[in-house]
Amino acid sequence: MHGFIKIAGISLLTASVCVAASVFADEPHPGASAFLDKAEREHGLDRSMVEDILSEARFQQTIVDAMTRPAESKPWHEYRPIFLTRKRIDGGVDFWRENRSLIERASREFGVDPEVIVAIIGVETFYGRITGNYRVIDALTTLGFYYPSELKRDRSDFFAGEFLEFMLLSQEENLPATEVTGSYAGAMGMGQFIPSSYRAYAVDFDGSGHRDLWQSTPDVVASVANYLSRHGWKAGEPVAARAFPVGEGVETSILRDGYKPTRTVAEMASAGFQASPELDPQRRAAVVELEEKERNIYWLVFDNFYVITRYNRSTLYAMAVFELAKEIAAGMAE
Repeated sequence: MHGFIKIAGISLLTASVCVAASVFADEPHPGASAFLDKAEREHGLDRSMVEDILSEARFQQTIVDAMTRPAESKPWHEYRPIFLTRKRIDGGVDFWRENRSLIERASREFGVDPEVIVAIIGVETFYGRITGNYRVIDALTTLGFYYPSELKRDRSDFFAGEFLEFMLLSQEENLPATEVTGSYAGAMGMGQFIPSSYRAYAVDFDGSGHRDLWQSTPDVVASVANYLSRHGWKAGEPVAARAFPVGEGVETSILRDGYKPTRTVAEMASAGFQASPELDPQRRAAVVELEEKERNIYWLVFDNFYVITRYNRSTLYAMAVFELAKEIAAGMAE
């Protein structure tokens, strides 16, 4: 998933579906009236149209279940094998070879390394094989109006906002709103764009007049490249490098800095995390820790790694994209 928006003044979280049914009997979902007011007042959406679509949307317990146990909650040694498989690597090589001129053109125009474009599509949907079977209106309604109370951070307003973005997107791209399917979080197409990201970053690269992230490979490839480019990707620059704790004075507190690069490679070395001597000592870096079966490992990560986390705010996700991209590039070189 990508991007964050906040809709102030709407509280859509409810404790349970049973409570919602009894207390909000006159609304299709708890908080729907305030939501419809906002759709009409701030976004110019036709109230009856949004109400009709909202009335067709259904709460799905399986979406709540999926939200409370995402793959990103796994340790690295369990997460990595999901994406670093022979089939996914070979599939990336095949996808690149089948679309070589397209991928190279998008890489040039947007300034993004081709293997990373391919790897994003590979991690997200296995090159279009797995795009999600949930209706987007069900996913966004479930998470916007019935967000799981057991999760630490209430993101109901975020998903309610994405419902509004989806209504706008449906009008702009002439999508059948009640039929479009995607992930349990409402992400769509081969690149798994949530509605706000679709509207902001999707590209019509085949000249059809529409941005089609399901059937148009040119639009998919260019949209992924555009997303990374707009978030600051620098072609040819490093993503990550193994780091090794050296000496007795390793400053593990540096891990609390997070994965946004704020220190230099030289500062990391002074803190006890040594990496390749070929790295520019003044390059900005952060250090991340990954859980292996027998011991944890460390990586220095750079600005391009942070860009990947704008696509999915998980270090595990970004590392999977990075490693898959390397394997695909190696396969192309054979």
